Amino acid sequence: MSDNIYKAIAKYITDLFEQHANPNLLYHNLEHTKKVVQHAEEIGAHYKLSEEDTLTLYTAAWFHDVGHLFTEMDKHEEKSAEMMREFMHKEGISDAVIDNIADCIKATRFSADPHGLLQEIICDADTYHFGTNEFKDTNKLVKKEFELRGYNTLTQDWNSNSIELLKKHTYFTTYCKILLEEKKQKNIQWLERKIHNKNADNVHHDMFSGQNSQQNVKQSKNLLSRGLQTAMRVTSSNHLHLSEMADRKANILISVNYILIGVLISVLVDKLPDFPYLTVPAIIFIGSSMTTIIIAIMATRPKITEGVFSREDILAKKTNLLFFGNFYRSTLEEYQWAMSVMMNDTEYMYSALIKDIHQIGVVLGKKYKLIRLAYTVFMVSLIVSVLAFFIAVLFNIYSSGKNPAIITNSTSSPL
Repeated sequence: MSDNIYKAIAKYITDLFEQHANPNLLYHNLEHTKKVVQHAEEIGAHYKLSEEDTLTLYTAAWFHDVGHLFTEMDKHEEKSAEMMREFMHKEGISDAVIDNIADCIKATRFSADPHGLLQEIICDADTYHFGTNEFKDTNKLVKKEFELRGYNTLTQDWNSNSIELLKKHTYFTTYCKILLEEKKQKNIQWLERKIHNKNADNVHHDMFSGQNSQQNVKQSKNLLSRGLQTAMRVTSSNHLHLSEMADRKANILISVNYILIGVLISVLVDKLPDFPYLTVPAIIFIGSSMTTIIIAIMATRPKITEGVFSREDILAKKTNLLFFGNFYRSTLEEYQWAMSVMMNDTEYMYSALIKDIHQIGVVLGKKYKLIRLAYTVFMVSLIVSVLAFFIAVLFNIYSSGKNPAIITNSTSSPL
């Protein structure tokens, strides 16, 4: 199906919201509609819908709240479906597809019982924010919108009603249950704490002291959050600095031993036939230097991972998206989706930061163990090699019956 129909739908709804702008629609506005479209596309992509089902879901998401511009809240689904039928008929869409779209729009009523995957997806997309950090803001916007539109009876005892709403609500798709249910429960707990704190303030404090207390708690939480972020940032920076130091130490070992091996070979290659007793010390020195180089290389050699992740891994919070080795082979679309999931879940985000710091620490531990071993081998090899050279020279002197003083002053030396 042509992309033109998708562009036409988006433009039509956008123009309606702009031409019939209603300042009272603080929540049921164009921004909310776009978010529902985005979430519907996200969930639909997970289930790999057919082209016809994709059009059905996309259209329902764009049209589902347009009725708020022209009628009361309890009638807006019917009005939205009516406007959708008129538009889609002009676009030449079949009646069967239009009927399915209308059913999806009507399924967004909170009391409705969705039938089939498409209706379940549009319902979950419409209430996606129940399971995200956005709920705290959207809940305030809905309350203010109800007040502006004259639904004051619905705003009485708002927090308790919101808790009841969330407890009655259910996500229908497995995708959203795994992704959003845990956060939704935390939002319920947040509302319950608000009610508890409000009741406690009414009993023990006056209005002003209660406000000051809430401000202090909020400031404390902000300071704690900034402190955690600073601690993680500093820790990660320190780990990276330590990794750079380890790499420099390894490079020093590799360079020094490479030069020593080159010098020794260039000097002794032509001399060994005349001084065969230096063969063993030379082999010891070259062998130990090669061992040091190999260990240093192992310390700096990078490890290559698969570089891919599955949607199940993201929903189960198993993949650390802050480490390039876990995503470098994924597509941009896959990575954007995965990051949007992680950014909507503060717990997942902090967990990824903690895993990133831990993984760097594990790598540093292995790297510094190898660097320490390389330096130990290098130190021991220097001592053993020098001793071996002196022993070989002295053994040759005394075995030949020559005077050490004469040998010392002789120019007949391999070096």
